[in-house]
Amino acid sequence: MIDRPLPTLQAWSDAFHGAEVPVLPGTAAEIQRLALIEEERGTVDAHTLAEAFAPDPLMTLRVLTHVSHYCTRLNVEPPESLVGALVMQGIGPFFTAFASPAVTDDVLAAVPAARAGLADVVLRARRAAHFAMGFAIRRQDEDAAVIQEAALLHDFAEMLLWCHAPALALTIAQQLEADHTRRSAEVQHAVLGITLGELSHHLMHRWQLPDLLLQATEPGQRPQPRAQTVKLAVRIARHTRYGWDDPHAQAALHDDAADVARLLTLSQEAATRLIMAMDS
Repeated sequence: MIDRPLPTLQAWSDAFHGAEVPVLPGTAAEIQRLALIEEERGTVDAHTLAEAFAPDPLMTLRVLTHVSHYCTRLNVEPPESLVGALVMQGIGPFFTAFASPAVTDDVLAAVPAARAGLADVVLRARRAAHFAMGFAIRRQDEDAAVIQEAALLHDFAEMLLWCHAPALALTIAQQLEADHTRRSAEVQHAVLGITLGELSHHLMHRWQLPDLLLQATEPGQRPQPRAQTVKLAVRIARHTRYGWDDPHAQAALHDDAADVARLLTLSQEAATRLIMAMDS
């Protein structure tokens, strides 16, 4: 466990790059269940695996980074999606590589508050993925599944922080909970010496994660529609983490609805109704 800030962004990147990515308990159970089915019947395919692991952003990250290393050795472009990564790896090699993954509940057994904190981030990531899929379907985007996955993975650095530096993650969460008006990046920099956005961007390049994920985390100019879809989904999930009636988030949610209206060519009132209906 990392219990104090590391000196540089490179040091943080090296620490996370070399650490095992644990998976959620349900994922570990699904791996065992599907391994038995494959052994007995040989009927497990990439789509079956992807469907089983799609709710787990940590498992998705683990598979993508594993296959990315494989692609680097072969000098080929890594796949953009979990399904593509599983197809490239193959079913047999998958079960060999992921037979006994570390599990978050075991890693954080001594820090129950960190298990709860990680669960909050995973829930937020799933809500972001749900919004992203809804917006993508509304736009009739052929890459809806890739967009959904990018939203699910957007905050992977925060999840890894809870897994590998739970005391520091808890400090950040407590400071943000005490004052909802503080910016996350400001608190992260004060506690860690870096922001999680900087760390995630660094790791995305090292792990050759999908281009859409990189585009969705780029600051500055307005992104292309696919990346904008991911950004908006993540923003709305964050701004509603304390509920739709949080007074500190009303201005931000108003801006979110305006951006969704532009993205989907709706009135702002219709966009607001759509977003709230998705979350119901």
